[in-house]
Amino acid sequence: MLTLRKSGERGYADHGWLKSFHSFSFADYYDPAHMSVGNLRVINEDRIAPGTGFGTHGHRDMEIVSYVLDGALAHKDNMGNGSGDRSKADGVIRPGDVQRMSAGTGVQHSEFNHAQDQATHFLQIWLMPNERGIAPSYEQKHFDAAAKRGRLALVAAPDGAEGSVTIHADASIRAGLFSGDERVELALDPKRRTYVHLVRGGLRVNDRQLQAGDAAHLHGETRLVLEGGEDAEVLVFDLAA
Repeated sequence: MLTLRKSGERGYADHGWLKSFHSFSFADYYDPAHMSVGNLRVINEDRIAPGTGFGTHGHRDMEIVSYVLDGALAHKDNMGNGSGDRSKADGVIRPGDVQRMSAGTGVQHSEFNHAQDQATHFLQIWLMPNERGIAPSYEQKHFDAAAKRGRLALVAAPDGAEGSVTIHADASIRAGLFSGDERVELALDPKRRTYVHLVRGGLRVNDRQLQAGDAAHLHGETRLVLEGGEDAEVLVFDLAA
């Protein structure tokens, strides 16, 4: 079964400095029909105005992945990342970067767009962990366009396979770029859930047309076919049922 989730059906919040689309219930947006898919709890498409950002705030027992599309996002946390400590990550996330933060027993962090002339456009993704109360940790890796061109590159996985970031959840994330005749087919476990989120452009997913911001939830399917891309960037989530 394939169910479409159209971009315009998502929740939306305009805070002035922050404009955000919510794929699942979040903050003031509540829809009991869209709470999560498997262990995927949040996909927020955020645009942060120049010179603004999220002040220091806390999380716990959640796997948080940030995926920047345009601009840059400056991350700083109480683990020392983004603090200027050369032994830690510089905390600046740019297009092509995948950042993973395991909140575990608790972490405090901030996210800021320091540019004065460009908005930061990124996806904030939350996955429910397979174990609570772990030590907080941080990881950031870059995946260039060539690694994703016409294929689904593994960017997050429980075992850090293929150079991906390691997430403490029964899930994986793949990212791809597709245009023209580029096509990929992926075998699926019908007992699991697959969530395809089209970041931008246009793409056919199992013969269903998606446009930027649309998503497809597959359950009980044995294959995924992506084709007919029009400057498409896509994320594919393999999720616990």
